Amino acid sequence: MNLRVTVVEDDDHYRGSLEILLALEPGFELAGSHAEASSLVTHVTCLPVGAPVPWDLTLMDIDLPGMSGIEATRAIKAARPDTKVVMLTAFEDPEKILAAIRAGADGYLLKRAGVTEVIEQLRAVAGGGAPMTPGIARSVLDLLREGPAPKKAPPGFELSERERSVLGALVRGLAYKQVAAELDVSIDTVRTYIRRIYTKLQVHSATEAVAKALRENLTE
Repeated sequence: MNLRVTVVEDDDHYRGSLEILLALEPGFELAGSHAEASSLVTHVTCLPVGAPVPWDLTLMDIDLPGMSGIEATRAIKAARPDTKVVMLTAFEDPEKILAAIRAGADGYLLKRAGVTEVIEQLRAVAGGGAPMTPGIARSVLDLLREGPAPKKAPPGFELSERERSVLGALVRGLAYKQVAAELDVSIDTVRTYIRRIYTKLQVHSATEAVAKALRENLTE
């Protein structure tokens, strides 16, 4: 089954490039294209209860006219938490990165990323990964280090050795299938560990878990 992607981008040229890429790339399908976010948010929030969102992943620009990509992501995630959203931006702005993570974004990509990287990262998100380019990951870590010195994780963060291994794999951007292969367990087992990690860290997405892992030094 193709990965259905909806694009939200106000730059006509860049949006057109993404449309062509998704239409031509094997395994992908362009499910929709928008120059602003409010219409997409309205579509999602007005869906009947229990009705599936008719696409698998949204590529969302941050700096949009009217409703920003971060505001739109927060609204979409509030209505449909399982809907995957990957943020797009031209700059490595750590403040916006953290704001996107807190809004529930499932990944964060720079517009200068090459075609191969974009496709790989979208596949990673679809598989449960939380992609961040190395530069973005460094920016997030630097910003987190500017705050209070990390304290020892409180008892509620007590992760098992295997849960730490799974969390470490998320920090490295691995998809669920890759984590399962690396740890020699089933993908359902990985999902069970992920649910436990979310509960212990009190987070709701892989990107939130990655940010907390970096902030609290939860992985080696």
